[in-house]
Amino acid sequence: MTTVSPTLVTLGMPLHTTAISDTAIALLDDRGTVLGWTQAAEQLVGHSPGDVVGRAAELVLPGFAGVPTTSDFVEQCRARNGWSGTTAVRHRDGQVLDVCLRISMLQGLDGTARWLASLADAGTLSGDAVGESVRGPLLSRAPIGVVIRDPQLQCTWTNDTMASHDGIPSDRRLGHRLSDTLSDPEAEALQAVMRQVLQSGTTKVHEYRTWLPTSLSRERSFAVSIQCLQGADGEPLGVCAISADAAESRRTRERLAVLSEAGARLGSTLDVMQASQELADLAVPLLADYCAVDLEQSVSFGEGPPVRIGATGKHLPGLRRAGLASIRPGVPESPWMRGELVLVPPGSPLTAVLRAGTSRLEPVVDTVAGTWVDMVPGLAQKIRENGMHSIMIVPIRARRALLGVALFARTENPTPFHDVDLLLAEELVGRAARSLDNARQYAREHTAALALQRHLLPRRLRGGMAVEVASRYLPADVDHSVGGDWFDVIPLSGARVALVVGDVVGHGLHAAATMGRLRTAVHTLADMELPPGELMSHLDDTVQRSGEEDDDLPDQIPTVAGATCLYAVYDPATRRCTMASAGHPPPAIIDPEGRVTYPDLPTGAPLGVGLGDPFECVELELAEGSVLALYTDGLIETRDHDIEEGMHRLGAALSQPGRSLDDLCDIATQTLPDHATCDDVTLLLVRTRSLDPSQVASWTLPGGPSAVWSARDLAARQLKEWGLEDLEDTTKLIVSELVGNAISHGSGPIGLRLVRHQVLTCEVSDANAFAPHPRRARTTDEHGRGLFLVAKLSRRWGSRSTPDGKVIWAEQDLPRIPAPRSVPT
Repeated sequence: MTTVSPTLVTLGMPLHTTAISDTAIALLDDRGTVLGWTQAAEQLVGHSPGDVVGRAAELVLPGFAGVPTTSDFVEQCRARNGWSGTTAVRHRDGQVLDVCLRISMLQGLDGTARWLASLADAGTLSGDAVGESVRGPLLSRAPIGVVIRDPQLQCTWTNDTMASHDGIPSDRRLGHRLSDTLSDPEAEALQAVMRQVLQSGTTKVHEYRTWLPTSLSRERSFAVSIQCLQGADGEPLGVCAISADAAESRRTRERLAVLSEAGARLGSTLDVMQASQELADLAVPLLADYCAVDLEQSVSFGEGPPVRIGATGKHLPGLRRAGLASIRPGVPESPWMRGELVLVPPGSPLTAVLRAGTSRLEPVVDTVAGTWVDMVPGLAQKIRENGMHSIMIVPIRARRALLGVALFARTENPTPFHDVDLLLAEELVGRAARSLDNARQYAREHTAALALQRHLLPRRLRGGMAVEVASRYLPADVDHSVGGDWFDVIPLSGARVALVVGDVVGHGLHAAATMGRLRTAVHTLADMELPPGELMSHLDDTVQRSGEEDDDLPDQIPTVAGATCLYAVYDPATRRCTMASAGHPPPAIIDPEGRVTYPDLPTGAPLGVGLGDPFECVELELAEGSVLALYTDGLIETRDHDIEEGMHRLGAALSQPGRSLDDLCDIATQTLPDHATCDDVTLLLVRTRSLDPSQVASWTLPGGPSAVWSARDLAARQLKEWGLEDLEDTTKLIVSELVGNAISHGSGPIGLRLVRHQVLTCEVSDANAFAPHPRRARTTDEHGRGLFLVAKLSRRWGSRSTPDGKVIWAEQDLPRIPAPRSVPT
């Protein structure tokens, strides 16, 4: 018997009960024919009672739940005692709406059944962020009581749930009015409201509180929605009263709010640790009092193959704590802090989840001595001290890979977790898994791209006797990944060096791989001793050809999407520097007194653009001790500052005479704004040196056979002056062959230059622009062995073009000077 206090019955008090007040109601018979329609149903789908009453429900619900006809669907509902979920309904204007649908079985006096179809706009109830896979089950888990009364307010149909709301069994309710089962003041008042609904055809929502005989110590609050059922002619057939537990409805809407908020908060970062923390912060306190998110440890670093679900074998994957949240300050429930490895007790629910890859719900945690809780003493102490009485463990899965697990626990909230909470937790973790998988994929690519880039960049820069070198490379921030910056110092013949800096458009593996290809191409072209402008033209052709090859493969990501490059050659013998640019910012030149200038260097088009214009060169004479700064735009261009301001900032940082190059690199990179840059930062600093005049000897020889003997004598005397008599024989042979070739194939005066630096370089110049090519002479040939002999006698040899012709050069290693022996005293 229901006990109702008159002071607690409140009629006409509106509640936050949109879920039941806006619910559309249709009464169906056993064949799925519509028997009654409501005003709310007409507002939802646009059909009047005359449109649908007496017709099959499939007019509005076509092919729902995968069943072709309404009759078949009714049979399914009979087998399952009802149905709930999400489906689509067709509005009268043709629009398709997503709705939460519940089919409830009603019993009558004669034992026959009727079906109540209740529909609510899913978007209105839960927002667009809540997926249908969880929205329907969450909304349908809260039990509703249904009573249908005729115009005389006698109960004609009811469901079993109603008895649990007010304690009145069906046999006492059917065939009776409300006043026959409840005491007068309350019953008469409720019946008066029902009569108002019958007369007006509107919906009214009220609240009442009651104690059931089974729970006299706890008051329960219910909301009841009363709607008028109309026939085909629009006349009232009776009223339908739907009651719902107000507390349970509130909890359901809170769960839906959690999911809506999850859509906005999860997935805002590509950092796996931050994404894990977002999940923990969202779960507490909306779902749990404590939440811990543990990742399979390779996920945090983007390394190693993914762990497959169900393939953990004998050894469980290692876990690292990545997210923590608690309603208590300091998270006292956790024995491990973020970043620490987590011990998994054997036989624990966590072990079962890792092995099976399925969720685990323990409504009541067994903390009795000897259970799995005691496997890790520190964990057992934390569980008991903090009153952890109910837990859920949900695997974090993505594309059949196990990313980790999420633990939810209740400590101060006395209500144990149940199936609906697990459903919500799985939906939250599923959304977080997508975010974590994206972050994991990004971390893997970022790690691979960074490793590739560091492997492709020079490990040690060698400036020889031409320049002193220092460099800095700072990868872009985590949101933009590594880019395609590269730099190089390439030794050339005659103590010269090539200075290179470039920047590939884009970020990630594609940019790093493209950078490697371009760096290799520059090395190859530099070995050909091409002038900077000509080298840029060849490099541009290489980029364009790569792009054309990619165009032939429609699914192929373009290998090169464009790049900028600056190439300079510095000669310490003349202190001349020749440079060309392909869309790259000009270098900064700081003289020994600290004055900063930016040369007027024609920018040129970026590589791969395909304009075909020649690249112009600029030649400068640099004072010894000048600093040349080559950089990428990440150093001078930021989100809030333009390039000119960045160039001024860079110049100010470098205009400090007397500082070491490493110090200047640090100063220049530390002047960047505090916020992270969106591009790689690359800086190459070189301080120029010059060769002492005594290290270089040059002569001009007249053409003719006598030039060979003169060259041999001049070279021998110079080697003696340098103390390199050990190289005299080989040098005289090299000089003889090179000068002889110049006489045979060239015209005009011949130049001879010896340069003593880290090696001995012998250079012969002539007016013939054609480069020599060694060939294998036959036994009967009298000529053709000269360059072959030069190659055998030298460590390396080559040729380079000059404005007046060419230079053929050959290098020899200097003799090793033995270390002085210590004389015993």
